[in-house]
Amino acid sequence: GRKRAHVNLVEGGVDGLVVIGGNGTFTGAMKFSRETGFPVVGLPGTIDNDLCGSDCTIGFDTAINTVIDAVDKIRDTADSHNRLFFVEVMGRDSGFIALKAGIATGAVAVMTPELGMSIDDLVAVLQAGEQSNKTSSIVLVAEGDPNGGAYEIAKKVKEKTQRYETRITVLGHLQRGGAPTCFDRVLASRLGVAAVEALRSGHSEVMAGIVNDRVALTSLETAIETKSTINEDEVRIARILSI
Repeated sequence: GRKRAHVNLVEGGVDGLVVIGGNGTFTGAMKFSRETGFPVVGLPGTIDNDLCGSDCTIGFDTAINTVIDAVDKIRDTADSHNRLFFVEVMGRDSGFIALKAGIATGAVAVMTPELGMSIDDLVAVLQAGEQSNKTSSIVLVAEGDPNGGAYEIAKKVKEKTQRYETRITVLGHLQRGGAPTCFDRVLASRLGVAAVEALRSGHSEVMAGIVNDRVALTSLETAIETKSTINEDEVRIARILSI
C-alpha cells in the first residue's frame, strides 16, 4: 500500500508528489505524507466545484459547458412540443453545476441540496411561468436535491397537477468527459506550475488554488473539512431570470 508507494517514489528519484482530486484524494494524500514525511501538494480537480480554497476547480468549467450545450439542445425539443423537462445534473452534496447552468440556460427553476425548494414551491413557479406565456419549461435538478432526483421530482409534480407533459433527462457521466475548455486548460496549467513551485519552496500538505484570480495555498486539512458554499447573489439572479 502506502509504504510500497513511498519506496517506489524514493527509488524513482521523485522529490515530491502532486495529487489531483477532491476530498477523498486529499485525505489519502495527507495520510500518506504524515506517515512517510513525503512532500505532497494537492490540486482541486472535481466537476462539483465544492472545494474550499479555490474559486474554481479543474473540470468544473468544462462540465457546465457540457451541461449548457445539452440543455440548449433539449430546449429545442421542449419549445416545439410545449413540454416540461427535468434535467438532472451531478452534485450529490452541492448545487454548483445546477445553479450556474440554470442561470446560463434560463431554467425556470433550479433544485439543489442547498436551496431546499419544496414541490409546492416548484409547482407555483411553473404556474407563474405559464401565466407569463412560457411555452416550455426546463428545471435543472442536482442529483442530491432532498426531494429526490429528476424522476422522483417529476413524479411528485404529477401528483400535484396533471397540467404538464413531462420528460426527464439524466446527463450522468456525460458531464465528466469531453475536451476541456480553454478556461480549464489555463487553470490547470497555472495550478500545475503553482504546485511545483510550492514543493520547491518546501511546502507540503497544502492545496494550490485560485482565489480572486491569484494563486493561494490552503492546508489540505482545511480543504477537506471546510465546505465551499454556493453564491447567494447567483441564487438571487437565478430566481429573477426564471420569471
